Amino acid sequence: MLWYQIFQDGPEYEARKRKSSFEPPNIALKDVRDAVPPELFERNTFISIFYVIQHVVIVFLFYHLATKIDAVTTFAAASLHDYGVLVPSFTSVWLRTVLWLLYGGWQGIALAGLWCLGHEAGHGNLSPHGLVNSALGLLMHSFVLVPYYAWRSTHRTHHKSTNHLDREETHYPATRKTFNLPHGRIAVKMDYQEILEETPAFTLFKMFMRQFFGYQLYLIHNRKGNPKYPKGTSHYKPSSVLFTPEQRTSIIVSNVSVCLMLSLLAVYTYHSGWSSLWCYYILPWLWANNWIVTLTYLQHSDPTIPYYRKDQWTFARGALSTVDRPVFGWIGRALLYNIGHDHVAHHLFSNIPFYNLPQATEAIKPILGEYYNYDSTPTIAALWRSFTQCVFVEDEGQVVFYKNRAGVGVREVVEDSDAAGAEGGGVGEEQGEASS
Repeated sequence: MLWYQIFQDGPEYEARKRKSSFEPPNIALKDVRDAVPPELFERNTFISIFYVIQHVVIVFLFYHLATKIDAVTTFAAASLHDYGVLVPSFTSVWLRTVLWLLYGGWQGIALAGLWCLGHEAGHGNLSPHGLVNSALGLLMHSFVLVPYYAWRSTHRTHHKSTNHLDREETHYPATRKTFNLPHGRIAVKMDYQEILEETPAFTLFKMFMRQFFGYQLYLIHNRKGNPKYPKGTSHYKPSSVLFTPEQRTSIIVSNVSVCLMLSLLAVYTYHSGWSSLWCYYILPWLWANNWIVTLTYLQHSDPTIPYYRKDQWTFARGALSTVDRPVFGWIGRALLYNIGHDHVAHHLFSNIPFYNLPQATEAIKPILGEYYNYDSTPTIAALWRSFTQCVFVEDEGQVVFYKNRAGVGVREVVEDSDAAGAEGGGVGEEQGEASS
């Protein structure tokens, strides 16, 4: 890849954009299920524990390397001095800063990988034994300050309601009414400019806040969650409308686990100091939140991907409103466990373990045909594109696409497809309940 190509849209995205008219899929989930070999649904506790132990070792190795950063910086400066090269103090500071940022980024990916393994546990995919999944998921998510049982509950709702504009849980799109925009039939260019236009600097600031703090704000007070929930909705509140009364005990367990992790971090800070906590944990933890937001946002938020309202939504259509992306290439497969590469198959059948998802993806591609969404656009370019072009959806219409700050979308639904797809949807809904 040439350097300038990292800013170009992938050919798959361009192909979807060129085919501007969209007809909702009527693929029966049973046909897709029959294409997947049954053995791919089998869960193996020992394989999963091997991956978990391997990943914990990777996290520790990154930490161990970080403990050498100051020594490496000092050694580099001393070695250059021995050769008669005087290294200014600011050069050493810059070298140390770069090394810490590299550690933060890589360890952040590793911590996001822990979250991904916890995500597998939340779907019951690490083991056929529920207790094993719960124990591993609780430990891994608590380590990255995520309330496991609370997240698991709303994440399962997300799988049962993917891109459903009445029931979706996460990355809920703004609508025309959100911005008090005039109706599309009377809005003019000046209306969009006055209400939606912003400086590039402010866009970058908003993007920074969402990337590094958005996930925690969603957990704390439902930021970017479904607006149907009342003010004060929180993943940390056992009585929240997000949960049933029967779930409240498990929500408390999640809160206690996160508090225990915070207590351990407080003890570490007492003995090692704030700067150590910042460098070794908080910096990579912020990067981990950034990578988690990147993954989850790009899986569903794209100018070419539809949202549905109740009359047109089916489980199969919602599952197919996802995008497979080769996020970070081999790194995404090795450290993020295929969560970006094979997300379509995961949404169709969330009970397939991550290590079997690549085979499942290949099995379903021929059945899905043009409705298999893949995008090779480099991750950062895709993130910027979605953030700047996925601004709002219309308040009307059963199938809608994102529009940009000029009120323009790249796709629209075929007008005569309103009554399509009831049969495939019934099968899909049933399977969705079973596999989530």
